[in-house]
Amino acid sequence: MSSVKAIDILLPKRADYEKWAVVACDQFTSQPDYWKALDAFVGDAPSALRLVYPEVYLDGEDDEKRISDIHRAMKSYLDGGVFTEYKNTFVLVERRTPYGNVRRGLVAAIDLEDYCFTHPSDFAIRSTEGVVPSRIPPRLKIRDGAPLELPHVILLIDDDKKSVIEKLCENARDALYDFDLNMGGGHLRGYRVDASEALPLFEAYEARKLAEGNFPYAVGDGNHSLASAQAYWQKVKAELSVEEIESHPARFALCEIENLYDDGIAFEPIHRFVFGAAQDLIDELLSGLDGKERLTAYCDGARTDINIPVVSAEAIAAVQGIVEEYLESHPDCKADYIHGEDNLKAVAAANKGVAIVMPKIKKEDLFRYVSQKGALCKKAFSMGEAQEKRYYVEAKRI
Repeated sequence: MSSVKAIDILLPKRADYEKWAVVACDQFTSQPDYWKALDAFVGDAPSALRLVYPEVYLDGEDDEKRISDIHRAMKSYLDGGVFTEYKNTFVLVERRTPYGNVRRGLVAAIDLEDYCFTHPSDFAIRSTEGVVPSRIPPRLKIRDGAPLELPHVILLIDDDKKSVIEKLCENARDALYDFDLNMGGGHLRGYRVDASEALPLFEAYEARKLAEGNFPYAVGDGNHSLASAQAYWQKVKAELSVEEIESHPARFALCEIENLYDDGIAFEPIHRFVFGAAQDLIDELLSGLDGKERLTAYCDGARTDINIPVVSAEAIAAVQGIVEEYLESHPDCKADYIHGEDNLKAVAAANKGVAIVMPKIKKEDLFRYVSQKGALCKKAFSMGEAQEKRYYVEAKRI
């Protein structure tokens, strides 16, 4: 039985899709102007912006009100006929990014009983990033009591034979939406796929991976969001009967499944900006790292080249370790994780601190590394730049 499950998907029927779809909530976390401009563009129109919590606001004083407003908007949209429900449906998506890449995926549900974010693990769905337990409660608080979920989780399959997503693309006919994404996000097109067409392909893929001694699914993006969904499911599950556990909607999380070998998927680095840090952080990087490769750091506009071991997950972990040690000894400093070097430079220009331009890993190494060594360090890679991140479109009941 596959870890991918048939589900009923909700899509807006009375909405301007360009105003409906918004980028993943964990992007532009140090750039509130982005979210203010998006809010102005959306205005009073129905929008996924009203159903998610942009993390740029997570440390704000209006936390309770914002969560209450999200839950109220979800109920209003459900009661007000904003959605159309598609039974036993997956959505095949084709995303053209502002950088010219074309990325394909399938929006589907996965069984949270098959997911584990700790290592070692023999679960079918595994985390690629070390999940920080303290980051789950704020997300769980948003999910608790919410009647809907909208996914920005991207699940990767290790399908070098291109036997699933690409096969479904051959018969894509029934278009559900086709529109330009706001804020320079590119273009998105979605096609309806009946679950009966897709499930046999996933079952065959999973059987092949298991026969090879490999695991079939790795979380490429949204590790903490999926961990929070599982934490909520465990809470709900404790109050259910055996029969209810089998089919309760909270057991299944919506995500987009993409093939690691899709030509449109590029792994990009996630840069670090340490607010309030000074030259002493760069000195610690210089003394703590060595090798033939280089990364670049900036402090007060001055550039420093730092030698690192050959670009790998281990080298990125070494940099992260030094940053975390610095933060422990400098409690007034704070780190943010920035997608895109241009965004990093914009943050550095507006704030005092140290900017670290990180290296990137090869995507082909991901499944092997996770299988052999477990999760990568925090924020080791990004699937594309900030503008390429998944936009919220589809929803499901929880």
